[in-house]
Amino acid sequence: MANMTSMISHQYFPPTILLPHYAANETSVLSLIGQFGVLWVAVLGSALILIRRVRPTASGSDQLAFVWMCLTGFIHLFFEAYFVVNYAGLAGSQELFGQLWKEYSLSDSRYLTSDAFLVSMEAVTAFCWGPLAFFIAYCIAVQHPARYALQLVISLGQVYGDVLYYATSLFDLYVHNVEFCRPEKYYFWFYYFFMNFIWLFIGSYYVKQSVTEITKAFKKISQLQASEKAK
Repeated sequence: MANMTSMISHQYFPPTILLPHYAANETSVLSLIGQFGVLWVAVLGSALILIRRVRPTASGSDQLAFVWMCLTGFIHLFFEAYFVVNYAGLAGSQELFGQLWKEYSLSDSRYLTSDAFLVSMEAVTAFCWGPLAFFIAYCIAVQHPARYALQLVISLGQVYGDVLYYATSLFDLYVHNVEFCRPEKYYFWFYYFFMNFIWLFIGSYYVKQSVTEITKAFKKISQLQASEKAK
């Protein structure tokens, strides 16, 4: 009986999930968020300095795209890859990324229960979109013509992943009456909704930008071809 009690003694929802390796975070929430924030600022600042040195004539739009691809590449390839590699024992981790995932899991406990969808989805995100984001950043820096096609691929993938992420948890909530988020609104609106909506919103913007630029390119080709035929 004591064993069973220790297995379910945690803060996650639903309270009945079993986390036999669970250990409470040793670092405070403010410290965890602060450390993660410092990493974000370091990546953003380094990326901005890099693009301005490598391509000083880059437009503000291209600089922002470069910085975004570096940030999203870092999050995918390191933070999300950490989850994929360590998902089985994540509940007991005391490493920085492990504790951050446990804190985030207060809004979605599926991350601590080896959920098949999340492990699979995060694996694709980490090992496909992560490297691709850095390659797109390179394409922006050197003005490679493949930039918009690849940007469309990754952005569509991010939007699709976010839609599925929201849809699967909401399906469980409204159809199966299973809630993975704690009742406090902070966890739902800031962790679950806002932190994922960033990729949905920015991804949608870059889908639109990519489609617009690719359409312009094909329109110019069509006009040139028509002009050649008219000669």
